[in-house]
Amino acid sequence: MTKLEQYTLDLFNKPIRECTDQELYKVLLDLVRDSSQDLPTHEDKRKLYYFSAEFLIGKLLSNNLLNLGIYDEVNDELIANGKNIMDIEQAEFEPSLGNGGLGRLAACFVDSITTLGLNGDGVGLNYHFGLFKQVFKENQQHAIKDPWITGDDWLIKSSKTYDVPFKDFTLTSTLYDIDVLGYNQNKRNRLRLFDLDSVNADIIEDGTIHFDKTNILENLTLFLYPDDSDHEGELLRIYQQYFMVSNGAQLIIDEAIEKGSNLHDLADYAVIQINDTHPAFVIPEMIRLLTGRGIDFDEAVEIVQSMTAFTNHTILAEALEKWPINALEDVIPEIVEIIRQLDARKKAEFPGNTAVEIIDVHGNVHMANIAIHYGFSVNGVAALHSDILKAETLKDFYEIYPEKFSNKTNGITFRRWIMDANKELADYLDNLIGTEWRNNENLESLLDFQNDIEVIEKLRAIKFNNKLRLKKHLQDTMGVEINEHSIIDVQIKRLHEYKRQQMNAMYVIYKYFDIKAGNIPATPITILFGGKAANAYTIARDIIHLILTLSELIANDPEVSPHLQVVMVENYNVAHAQYLIPAADISEQISLASKEASGTGNMKFMLNGALTLGTMDGANVEIHGLVGDENIYTFGQSSEYVINLYNTGGYNSNAFYQRDTIKPIIDFIVSDEMLALGDSTRLNRLYNDIISKDWFMALLDLEDYIETKEKMLAEYEDHTAWTQKTIVNIAKAGFFSSDRTINQYNEEIWHLTPHKN
Repeated sequence: MTKLEQYTLDLFNKPIRECTDQELYKVLLDLVRDSSQDLPTHEDKRKLYYFSAEFLIGKLLSNNLLNLGIYDEVNDELIANGKNIMDIEQAEFEPSLGNGGLGRLAACFVDSITTLGLNGDGVGLNYHFGLFKQVFKENQQHAIKDPWITGDDWLIKSSKTYDVPFKDFTLTSTLYDIDVLGYNQNKRNRLRLFDLDSVNADIIEDGTIHFDKTNILENLTLFLYPDDSDHEGELLRIYQQYFMVSNGAQLIIDEAIEKGSNLHDLADYAVIQINDTHPAFVIPEMIRLLTGRGIDFDEAVEIVQSMTAFTNHTILAEALEKWPINALEDVIPEIVEIIRQLDARKKAEFPGNTAVEIIDVHGNVHMANIAIHYGFSVNGVAALHSDILKAETLKDFYEIYPEKFSNKTNGITFRRWIMDANKELADYLDNLIGTEWRNNENLESLLDFQNDIEVIEKLRAIKFNNKLRLKKHLQDTMGVEINEHSIIDVQIKRLHEYKRQQMNAMYVIYKYFDIKAGNIPATPITILFGGKAANAYTIARDIIHLILTLSELIANDPEVSPHLQVVMVENYNVAHAQYLIPAADISEQISLASKEASGTGNMKFMLNGALTLGTMDGANVEIHGLVGDENIYTFGQSSEYVINLYNTGGYNSNAFYQRDTIKPIIDFIVSDEMLALGDSTRLNRLYNDIISKDWFMALLDLEDYIETKEKMLAEYEDHTAWTQKTIVNIAKAGFFSSDRTINQYNEEIWHLTPHKN
């Protein structure tokens, strides 16, 4: 009897064939959890603690089966019994622990940390409902709660608790773990997720995301990034961040002491990586804990500085987090006193340099400044991003601490983004170039087949099959039917003006006009969007409304709808991405140059054989360097040009709006046709913002974008040449493995000892 059969009989007393998909999910969940619990955790002296507000881990069943090395065995047995693992996985709720690229990167990183045999855990919060579940009604985004904690999930409740002191009360946490499995590794790491047993979903109003923000005992871990547009929301964010880092810091000290640390040597036992600014309170909190155990303040500062590293993920000023000091005093006054001392030291060291102050003249505490001053490492996440940090955003810091700065270009885990998401392609690569790429992510030998017609045809067939998978997925989840014979053009990422979904929507209007004028595309085009807008981000929600209204307008137009379709995927998440990315022909990476730190979606699309349509921004620059001019479609002004426009105030959106090619497109946003379907307030507000402000300069690059996209669509018609370009992209994607990124972090920052099987 196989292990799967035994588990099935033990749980449900019937054979595999007679079980429902829900029952088999429970069987596989127990089988995988038991198998992972059998693996030991690392006992190495030095350990990494990867602090992040988000871990967008996605569904774990297939990924864990793959990493345990039993995916094919289990899948074959299920198929033999008339079952399908993809159907079974529909019963799994996706953990609502993250939202965008920051969280997905953290998920790839903890996977790679374990795969490389490194001793390292993720540290975060156990959000009950994540950001929110996105639903579309009347062509608008609405936010409702997104439950995922059912009992049949990957959480393992531990006995570990900590007391976290706030100004007016102390909260006692509960630690939950999710096992993190490495590919073909015989040891595991964990996500350490802290929660409160008193959290109460009943305080949420009518299934939405609205609740009493002052009731910290019952709301602390309900939602990721609760709306902080009012004072109560601001305080709740501070409560969340401090709760995360205080628990994590206490865990670090406990585990180090258990291994023999006297705390004076704590840096020999632990290294902290701060993933963006949200966990930066860990620095003053660790100082508080160490001084509370009798260590002198000066030494505590030295210890913490020697063990803390910071990853900066942004160039945008609004994302460099800062908190009013009076708000901090309302929540964590003891930490404020430590921050004041840290600030005073740096003001004395660098008098008059306001750019590097921790507490500015307005009484705002700059979290990135704490992390840079009192950590030993600062890294950007793509070559261009790191250069801009040094030359612009963090220039004053770079001049003071040049030795701290480095670049660590982001990466993705191939286990999730090709072995799991695109199994047919992964298996074909095995047959074509051997299986070693699964361990070293080196796909370069695929270039030997660039002119092989049989390979070209097979890759086209795989792409078509993935389009069929996507078609069924969208039918099942949204009731939307797409044309599998169309060009699949995809832009999936959180909604933000700098990512310029609005520019893609402007192209849709251009194409609508073009088709109405009788210019029928040789191949139909399906443009797919996916992403959530923060609930308080009004213009981003207006952009979603524009896209949804255009989608309805086109769907109802018999002249246009056979040739152009626009779909916005509701509640975009990792599960949707695993269908969208393998099916895509065109990867939309169109952020304003100098504004995207890196991007990782661009890497996933590249690996799965989509061609990039992008600005020279973030990791697009490195993709371009790898594949060459002829295998990527770039457009738009350079980062240097854009930075100069910002610095000089030289951009005038209205001047671009007045151009004959642009004005009809923008005016259509508030045309009678659109207003008949859409909300006048939203469409007019967006229209006025574009013509009078357009802060992220969509109009600057619009004409070049349209021209380049039209060229791309025309060149798609040469299917052989197009597929040859995709071969180059797949072959060159190995650089973007998160295993490579984590190796660099370890060799240059963490200095952990790899464990080898």
